[in-house]
Amino acid sequence: MWTSGRMSNAKNLFGLGVSLYFWGLMDLTTTVLSGSTRPLTEGQEDNLSDKLHQRMKRSWVWNQFFVLEEYTGTDPLYVGKLHSDMDRGDGSIKYILSGEGAGIVFTIDDTTGDIHAIQRLDREERSQYTLRAQALDRRTGRPMEPESEFIIKIQDINDNEPKFLDGPYVASVPEMSPVGTSVIQVTATDADDPTYGNSARVVYSILQGQPYFSVDSRTGLIRTALMNMDREAKEYYEVIIQAKDMGGQLGGLAGTTTVNISLSDVNDNPPRFPQKHYQMSVLESAPISSTVGRVVAKDLDEGINAEMKYSLVDGDGLDVFDINTDPNYQVGIITVRKPLSFESKKSYTLKVEGANPHLEMRFLNLGPFRDTTTVHISVEDVDEPPVFEPSIYFVEVPEDVEIGTTIQIISAKDPDVTNNSIRYSIDRSSDPGRFFYVDITSGALMTARPLDREDISWHNITVLAMELNNPSQVGSVSVTVKVLDVNDNAPEFARFYEAFVCENAKAGQLIQTVSAIDRDDPQEGQHFYYSLAPEAANNPNFTLRDNQDNTAWILTRRSGFRQNEQNTFYLPILISDNGRPVLSSTGTLTVHVCSCDEEGAVMSCNAEAYVLPVSLSRGALIAILACIFVLLVLVLLILSMRRQRKQPYIIDEEENIHENIVRYDDEGGGEEDTEAFDIAAMWNPREAQLVVKNRQDMLPEIESLSRYVPQACVMDNNVHNYVLAKLYEADMDLWAPPFDSLQTYMFEGNGSVAESLSSLQSVTTDSDQSYDYLTDWGPRFKKLAEMYGATDSSGVLW
Repeated sequence: MWTSGRMSNAKNLFGLGVSLYFWGLMDLTTTVLSGSTRPLTEGQEDNLSDKLHQRMKRSWVWNQFFVLEEYTGTDPLYVGKLHSDMDRGDGSIKYILSGEGAGIVFTIDDTTGDIHAIQRLDREERSQYTLRAQALDRRTGRPMEPESEFIIKIQDINDNEPKFLDGPYVASVPEMSPVGTSVIQVTATDADDPTYGNSARVVYSILQGQPYFSVDSRTGLIRTALMNMDREAKEYYEVIIQAKDMGGQLGGLAGTTTVNISLSDVNDNPPRFPQKHYQMSVLESAPISSTVGRVVAKDLDEGINAEMKYSLVDGDGLDVFDINTDPNYQVGIITVRKPLSFESKKSYTLKVEGANPHLEMRFLNLGPFRDTTTVHISVEDVDEPPVFEPSIYFVEVPEDVEIGTTIQIISAKDPDVTNNSIRYSIDRSSDPGRFFYVDITSGALMTARPLDREDISWHNITVLAMELNNPSQVGSVSVTVKVLDVNDNAPEFARFYEAFVCENAKAGQLIQTVSAIDRDDPQEGQHFYYSLAPEAANNPNFTLRDNQDNTAWILTRRSGFRQNEQNTFYLPILISDNGRPVLSSTGTLTVHVCSCDEEGAVMSCNAEAYVLPVSLSRGALIAILACIFVLLVLVLLILSMRRQRKQPYIIDEEENIHENIVRYDDEGGGEEDTEAFDIAAMWNPREAQLVVKNRQDMLPEIESLSRYVPQACVMDNNVHNYVLAKLYEADMDLWAPPFDSLQTYMFEGNGSVAESLSSLQSVTTDSDQSYDYLTDWGPRFKKLAEMYGATDSSGVLW
């Protein structure tokens, strides 16, 4: 039989003693029940072993071990003692502990059976442990008692303060709420055992936030405690709530949390205009819907409670101005509704109202929730362009109107007080044909060219009016001119008519139906009258019948037509219209005599041109076109060869005394002068084309001499005539390159300031030639003057 107990121990704060008794194996041998120490025989041990593995009756008296948590001593905490009745105290019994925490949290003395806790226990982490104990024969290792299970429970102490797991809290309550209005409920949790003592019994209190709010000590519900709390005065509150265990008694643990409470807005403040009078101005040229100014009514509320709606309730400008509400900034925007005129009215007065559209019935006594202000608007004068009256013109003009006829008087005036003079003109982009002209001062619109309805029936022109003193102010008006039709076009055949008559035709046979067209468009419609021309009135071969439907029939008057007698007849037909005046024209019908078969089908006519197209095949037409193309190519080749055969001018070196044009600098340059310009480009531009393309024109470097060239200077007649001939040739030759620059080379020779620099006419000795004049030619001839000028004995140049 197991016995287990816990003796009184100073380590136990409450001095508890707990005993646990295990009753089992009541049917064991007498030796075991009596607790005899006589050893069992081998057979008895086998029987005992067999009985242990067979059905055994057990009678348990079950008690639990209890141990306090949070033990702070240095020695292991004694839990209890296990003892077997078979233990005679000689150490032959070995106690073994297994299960939850065995060997880690709890240990057992295998000889005495004492159980100790070797770690600090926390009920909030684990409230109980289930273990198993067994007594073994220390020598054989065989179990002396069946394995038994027991529980060690951890006993709670108040070691955890209440905690607000959801804190800090944020809440909101409408302003002006009545006392006792619920705001938010806070909850604190205590980890101690709520079934043991008052360790987990929590009581709520308010540490900060009075006298505005209160808290229910049992439920933690926060309510308003002060009436008429105004958001506009104070909007945010910080409330501190405390939760204390042990029912709030002294020694209990406490925890706190913060509740941030804000007052939400209600519409308890009416709008008010900070200004009772507004002064605004607007230009009279302001377009429709342009902004004049803004008004604003202040509302201490926010959000939907501060929304405004502005309206015009009175004033003399209700139909001229309008007001709209800006939903973002809650301001009233006054805009132009109709065109303004400084000359008509210089100022307006408006009464503007601002009101809250969303009202709360319980605060109507704080109203009225609307306010008004007065707005004075001044219209400022601007220099406006001339205005036409009327704003559009429509003119009808007959097409036979004479040039210079006034068809309309265009009138415009300056709307400003100054009433400046007006000058009229036509926008030429609207009248590119320049059919019209407007008098600059009177505005009389006149025709400048003949009008023709059949070419242009409508003219849309723009007439401009400009202020004389301020040309930048220009007004415009559209003038639509409709050109009315007059009977100025005679009717004519709709197409070229050509008829055929058979040799076997009978008298009265229809050979052609003719019709006419007229470019005119009379209001009563077109009607044409047909008759033979007077010279053919008694035509013996053909006659005409007017069908009175703008068509006429051509009939044979006789039979017996013969090709060998006359193969072609020309029949003049007179066509008249119904206009005023009546106009007529004569058209000619060509009639060919052909041989026909018995059914009247044309077989052949003398006019091959009329039969040939009928019999030509597609291949024949292609061949004809190919021949024409070949002929064109040959003509182009011939023209190209003629151009290439054109011979250039042959330069006769004996007659060409101007072989090169020499460009002189300060002094002679030798070969550089001879290469300055190639006159071959003047003799034959085609041969020097590549040279001309690469050449860059240069300004003459001796500009000082060119300024002194007299106007009466005359070139050599041969050169002059040659240049004129080449000029004429270039003008007549369409493929000649253009020579747009004129180069003048007159820096030497007869007629120039330097006269002739040639040595051909010089004397044989230098002593007979005087070069003193070189000193007067400037610094460019300084070197020559030093070389050839006279000097005195001291070396000074004379």
